[in-house]
Amino acid sequence: MTPSILSSCRTGIAVAIVATAYAGAAALAQDAPVAGGTLLVANDTEPRNLNPAIVASNGVFFITSKVVEPLAEMDYDTGLRPLLAESWEASDDGLSFTVNLRPDVEWSDGEPFTSADVAFSAMEVWKARQNIGRQIFRNLVSVDTPDELTAVFNFSEPTPGQLIENAIPAVTAVLPKHLLEGQDLAESPYNSAPVGTGPFLFDEHKPGEFYRLTRNENYWAEGQPYLDQIVYRVLPDPGAKAAALETGDIHVTAFSAVPLTDMARLDAIDGISVIPGGYEGITYNITLDINNRREELANPLVRKAIAHAVDRDFLVDVVFLGFATSAIGPVPPTAGEFFTDDVPAYAFDPARAEELLDEAGYPRGDDGARFSVRLRPAPWFQQTRATGDYVRQALGAVGIDVEIVTADPGGHIRAVYTDHDYDLAIGSPVWRNDPAISTTILYQGGLDAGVPFANQWGYDSAAMNDLISAGQSTLDPDERIAVYKDFQRLATEDLPIIFLTHFTFVTVARDEVQNVANNPRWATANWSDIWIADGQ
Repeated sequence: MTPSILSSCRTGIAVAIVATAYAGAAALAQDAPVAGGTLLVANDTEPRNLNPAIVASNGVFFITSKVVEPLAEMDYDTGLRPLLAESWEASDDGLSFTVNLRPDVEWSDGEPFTSADVAFSAMEVWKARQNIGRQIFRNLVSVDTPDELTAVFNFSEPTPGQLIENAIPAVTAVLPKHLLEGQDLAESPYNSAPVGTGPFLFDEHKPGEFYRLTRNENYWAEGQPYLDQIVYRVLPDPGAKAAALETGDIHVTAFSAVPLTDMARLDAIDGISVIPGGYEGITYNITLDINNRREELANPLVRKAIAHAVDRDFLVDVVFLGFATSAIGPVPPTAGEFFTDDVPAYAFDPARAEELLDEAGYPRGDDGARFSVRLRPAPWFQQTRATGDYVRQALGAVGIDVEIVTADPGGHIRAVYTDHDYDLAIGSPVWRNDPAISTTILYQGGLDAGVPFANQWGYDSAAMNDLISAGQSTLDPDERIAVYKDFQRLATEDLPIIFLTHFTFVTVARDEVQNVANNPRWATANWSDIWIADGQ
């Protein structure tokens, strides 16, 4: 695996954290896991749709990945760790991908898990409805089920096996056909109380207070899970989460939910550790999303002016306290061979921004303003909200008046991705190891309204669509890498959205919690192997 962004951009504070991160946990480690206990986890938001096969987002995975499993999960040692699938293989021509399933797995209602569930999920949900899967599986024409433990994915166009493997953890949450076939999936009660094959059962959601998951006594992995329950306490206030860690009212915060300014202080407290690993497979970005339907913003000179007006280094240093890197395009430097820095550059240059705005035909008025826009910062991270405040100031300095408009997570998603009721938005898309998994969808034209975390900017470029299509069908790895370098160049030339920073996260946990951050998607993994050292 590539190293996390944190490992390459740590401040002095973060270096001190890394040096002591695992010391307390190691001191509490026992020879064998202890069964029992309730894990108390802080949660920022309350997703309205808990179906991970429809909404492939980390806010949903954080809770439901413990209930609904994918075919495999990322692993530090092997790359992919089998879950519902024991093995898989792509055909040489890229037209089929065969998955061999684990035997003797049951849904939590006692029905057997079979290849029919995989075929139903792939054709009716991942391909048809999922925000990411619509792209990954757009050429999927059928799934054969020659027996109950074999699923053969058939594609109309060559589809790289590497792409499918890279996508498996994020897009292949398998749903129960026997419960959902024939339903209106968009309105199904399943979306708020999912049934799965995972180590935990969805038990209860009390709005504004908690989600409760309980142990699946019939889970296929013998002896797991170790925990009796996981309770996600709804704690939107970052300071409240830090205080709850100190008092022991919660065991874990994930996704940098505690203010970065508190990290060093918390790490110095006996019994608490700050752990920066476990997110390498879900690198995040901060983006400035632009509604290209708006007359002023449809002008490429205006978009380039906005790019010059924003100081990315300020965001890295002040908003992220060094726990991020400045972005030049949609693919992070940690992406290895996919990344290129041979792209148009937009250095922080307010004077150049003003020149471009004048050239675009938007001079300052008598009041100093050129035009006004409404900005919607995504409400799920402190950093997205803080970035919105900074962008308002930065654009104001070059004559663009910005009004901040806020909403809860559901309202924000509806406003941006369904109603297109915004001019600018601060987004936080995820890099998932391959451009085709969750990055190219930010540029793909022709998507229906309502697809979250996807291109709802009114941008539709034939050249871009052709590159995206080529990347999804090119089998030769070197040729595929070349396609995605062209993709990055066009993305930064057209600028339908502007990438500002790349970042990963930090977990803060009490030391009695064992097996924290032990895989590259730890916060969104199934937690079957987590246990509490005192068993409480």
